[in-house]
Amino acid sequence: MSRYPDFRIDNRWIGSLRGGKVPVDPHIPYGYFNEPERMSGGRVEEVTTILLTNQECPYRCLMCDLWKHTANETVPIGAIPIQIEYALSRLSSTKHIKLYNSGSFFDRNAIPFDDYKSIASLVSTYQTVVVESHTAFIGADTLFFNELIQNRLEVAMGLETIHPDVLPRLNKRMTLSDFRHAAGFLASEGISSRAFILLQPPFMSEVEGIEWAKRSMDFAFDAGVSTCVIIPVRAGNGSIDLLAREGYFTEPGLNALEEVLSYGIGLNAGRVFADLWDLDRFSACDRCISQRRERLQQMNLQQTILPEISCSCQE
Repeated sequence: MSRYPDFRIDNRWIGSLRGGKVPVDPHIPYGYFNEPERMSGGRVEEVTTILLTNQECPYRCLMCDLWKHTANETVPIGAIPIQIEYALSRLSSTKHIKLYNSGSFFDRNAIPFDDYKSIASLVSTYQTVVVESHTAFIGADTLFFNELIQNRLEVAMGLETIHPDVLPRLNKRMTLSDFRHAAGFLASEGISSRAFILLQPPFMSEVEGIEWAKRSMDFAFDAGVSTCVIIPVRAGNGSIDLLAREGYFTEPGLNALEEVLSYGIGLNAGRVFADLWDLDRFSACDRCISQRRERLQQMNLQQTILPEISCSCQE
């Protein structure tokens, strides 16, 4: 079998393999919570994360499953501020906030430009405001919003992988030059950035997945980001499941995430976090998963490589 499939991976193909969406309310975020995170200055502080409901991202990336909680059209003006108020009224106050929207904050079809001032007012007390965006939307609107929130913005962008053959097949429609330009632009304006790095996307073995995640972190830090987040790729969005059945994808093991996180922290180039969501699915051993999850969590918070967990599973 060829290393890569002979069919074209594009919006139509990816969309044809999807299941249904979860019903959403344009005035209620589909998620909100507080969790600890290590700050750039070294302190561990609580961070508020609000998962905003808005129109689906126009970039149908191969590995993405965030579309499941999106609307099919732009939400009404005023809906996003209402969502933020809804979440904040149900959470204890923190000093930092993430406004994640399953796409790009600076996509006007997702977050209406007319809501920027209201959003800025709602987050005016936060020391850090983190949003996410595709590199294509980084520009004048980014600077305008950063000015509204008095230069407290941080932008998270999906680098995914720097593998020259895999990145184009993710349907990301972004080049490494695009990412470097966006990160450089943000840095030149005094705006921090973080990169999402995929661990073992399709068309890679586990060994390759580890190696290319490490290389991708090297690239991201060299491009000017201050933080990298390692995200293990999982099945469940339709297209990844088909690729798994055809032999083009396997989920990474927990040991791979542990190795890549240790490598990233060891670089001392910036903060490196492992995404621990749904972590159990990447472990084959019920005996050591709790301890290994706690080790990864503490490595996230301490930014220190901790002793490995010993288990008879030798996973």
